[in-house]
Amino acid sequence: METIYSLKASIRRWIVFFVITLILSGATAFALESELAWLCTVIPKDIHLFFFIQKCYVAIKDMNAQYPFLAYGYDWLAFAHIVIAVAFIGPYRDPVKNIWIIQFGCIACILIWPTAFIAGHVRQIPLYWKLIDCSFGVIGLVPLLICYKKIKRLEVLENIENQTNLYDYSKREIQVFN
Repeated sequence: METIYSLKASIRRWIVFFVITLILSGATAFALESELAWLCTVIPKDIHLFFFIQKCYVAIKDMNAQYPFLAYGYDWLAFAHIVIAVAFIGPYRDPVKNIWIIQFGCIACILIWPTAFIAGHVRQIPLYWKLIDCSFGVIGLVPLLICYKKIKRLEVLENIENQTNLYDYSKREIQVFN
């Protein structure tokens, strides 16, 4: 049987997992050129993905050489991931009160799909890369939905506990007056 304590512990573990993966995925934007250079050395050269990664690497390398200030946008992208991760301190501390942050995260994960397909089409991103982008939404949605479900159970248990405490308190009051 789940207790309030075990539910809170489980919710916190899932939130920590989500926050760590969110920060790590955002942090990759800081060192994009070196990461793409590394990928070009490990991806087999006979698959289409290699040519797309190599094209991205050359573009980022040229951009950094000629227009380094444009990379500032990637810095802000990484920063945004960190800021969003900080918001999850709320449900870590008080899951029931801050369930809306979990809901916000779920909505953001779902919105990755239309963003990837609309912006990806406009920017001529290959289908397989759009699907890779969409996978981040799926991966993020899984722990958030688990948290949401557990928070709803926690809310029920806390309500039951509060009602029991009120009942016990009212019994004590009656005994005092008798």
